[in-house]
Amino acid sequence: MRVKQVNLLMALIAVMLFSFSCFCIYRMTQTSNQLINCRNHILEFKENFLHLKNKTERNRQELMEALSKMKYDNRQSIGSGHLREKEVNTLDKNETVSNTFEVLKFFLPHLRKVGRIYPDVIISKKKEGVSFALGISTVKRRNYSYLKQTLTSLVSRMTLLEEKDSVVIVSIADSNEEYSKSVVDMITKKFKRQVKSGSLEVISIPAFFYPDTLHAMQSAEDSQKQESWRIKQVLDFCFLMLYAQPKAMYYLQLEDDIIAKKMYFTKIIDFVHSITSNNWFYIEFSVLGFIGKLFKSEDLTDFIQFFLMFYKDKPIDWLLADIFQVKLCTPGETPEKCVERNKQIRIRYKPSLFQHVGIQSSYPGTEQYLKDIYY
Repeated sequence: MRVKQVNLLMALIAVMLFSFSCFCIYRMTQTSNQLINCRNHILEFKENFLHLKNKTERNRQELMEALSKMKYDNRQSIGSGHLREKEVNTLDKNETVSNTFEVLKFFLPHLRKVGRIYPDVIISKKKEGVSFALGISTVKRRNYSYLKQTLTSLVSRMTLLEEKDSVVIVSIADSNEEYSKSVVDMITKKFKRQVKSGSLEVISIPAFFYPDTLHAMQSAEDSQKQESWRIKQVLDFCFLMLYAQPKAMYYLQLEDDIIAKKMYFTKIIDFVHSITSNNWFYIEFSVLGFIGKLFKSEDLTDFIQFFLMFYKDKPIDWLLADIFQVKLCTPGETPEKCVERNKQIRIRYKPSLFQHVGIQSSYPGTEQYLKDIYY
């Protein structure tokens, strides 16, 4: 009898344990399903959130593009009887302007009375974030312009990818409105594709940028006129550098009367990439004057400040040699030893990639036949 009771008790316990196990399994399964459902809801919410975020970003970009296009179209449609720089002119008065040009006020005291310093932007799609900016300062020569020839040489010898990753900036450093209009007309007709893509920009340096003493020197005797021309050239290059600096990783200084070699841009890119150290000062792609000098944009501030410090004293290519010595000569080293060592560490690409072709000098009434012998 006792055995039957024990067996019955064991069977009851087994049934209870089995029932409890089934209940636990059921609850665990139910909980697991709830967790899976919860996770699915979270994933669905995350997916919807990302979709909404992407849609918002697309809408924002489309709105910015529409606003930029409206600004550009508005500038293009302002009056046709005046110089075209008034049609595609600078930023709105209430628009925030970078402090890039504020450094000029330290070296040019007359600019401290000016509220805002910025070039007259004639043609620009505000292209930035590229690898190379090519700067060309242009002024009226007596009876001839080499600018079309120079620009044709530069843009036709770039690949489409190179053009996409660069911007050519033409800076009109001349107050002659007829010349300015002729430059803009030529560029908008001859280089439509580059203008449309934003790979070619035109700016104009405002007249208030130059000190009054410079204007007075231009009306004086010949020696002072030549000195004012040299001083103005230094200031023109500094202004152009300041404008170009935030646009690209590297800045290449050119002039408006040069010819570029075939595949010059590809050779520049390959040469820069072949330099294992990033600790270089500047690279010369031409031995003539200030032509073909390549700078890292992050270093331009030092160069500009040095040029502005001594802009009245020497031509800009001489100042470039001076800053080279100031930066790289060591204390206690003799000038002769420093010059010799600098020749060895100077980075110069051979043969030169740019040839000077202008005979009519930008200084009125003079001719020059300067050629690069390594071209």
